[in-house]
Amino acid sequence: MAKAKLSREQQTYVVQALACFDSPTVVAAALRKEFSVTLTPQSIEAYDPTKKAGRNLSVRWKALFEETRKTFLEDTASIAISHRAVRLRALQRMADKAENQGNMVLASSLLKQAAEEVGGSYTNRRELTGKDGKDLPVPVSPVTIFQLPDNGRG
Repeated sequence: MAKAKLSREQQTYVVQALACFDSPTVVAAALRKEFSVTLTPQSIEAYDPTKKAGRNLSVRWKALFEETRKTFLEDTASIAISHRAVRLRALQRMADKAENQGNMVLASSLLKQAAEEVGGSYTNRRELTGKDGKDLPVPVSPVTIFQLPDNGRG
């Protein structure tokens, strides 16, 4: 297969997709769908400076790759599924569809997952409280001085 000549827009798309950890195969399929351009995953790998095939990538594309990857790793807020409300809406849609199709096992599983989501099962946050929600008592380290038996020596 002859290597297709990509426009700057297409090259930017490929570099940014690779920087966001999309595999070359996924990027090739996206290029075919978005731009009607067919490239092999091996030729797409040449746009990834972390791979051997991309070691000769121009400074411009390396800089774009690094900046995109840095932004991607730091900015999880832009990823919709990272928000609880988005996950719950998606679970609601899936549960409704499963129930309408008569798949009660899947619907039950999705409802359980939603309950765990709301209950905070998927967070690292822990709240420890004492009886009736009061603060836990501060443990006092017991320093006990043992009295030795006098064994009759007064």
